[in-house]
Amino acid sequence: MSSSLVGAVYSLHTDAEMVITVTEFAEHTLGRTVVRSQDRAGSVVNTLLIPYLLSAIRMAETRLRQTLRRRRRHGTGLRSSDGPVEARRPDRPGQVASIATSLYDEFKKPLYAPPPLIRSVVEAGLLGPRSGRGFRTYAPGRGAPGPPQG
Repeated sequence: MSSSLVGAVYSLHTDAEMVITVTEFAEHTLGRTVVRSQDRAGSVVNTLLIPYLLSAIRMAETRLRQTLRRRRRHGTGLRSSDGPVEARRPDRPGQVASIATSLYDEFKKPLYAPPPLIRSVVEAGLLGPRSGRGFRTYAPGRGAPGPPQG
């Protein structure tokens, strides 16, 4: 899956001319939309998405998964495939845990702290499609989701 966005991350030492050159190349040569941001942990998307995913994982830890599904479907109008438990990225626990740890290390906000469940899943090697299991199981060799776990 290809994104039409390109993140242009710059630091205090980045030359303004370089930012312009990179932006023009990405927009005119690659046909992408550039989103500029300062050098810091987490993109805008991850800064919003990771706390949402971690909250869903915390709810699963407390056995509120069915409540989460019902409230999401009936309370937010999202389809069953649109929620945090069913989205693609949450079933890459190592990636989510890594991003969350990076955000927590930089900002020290509890909402970014990886919950025990995701740490346990990662430590157990349940890393999603590659390992055959994550927060759900996958058909052997296919990467296709099987029934949700728990």
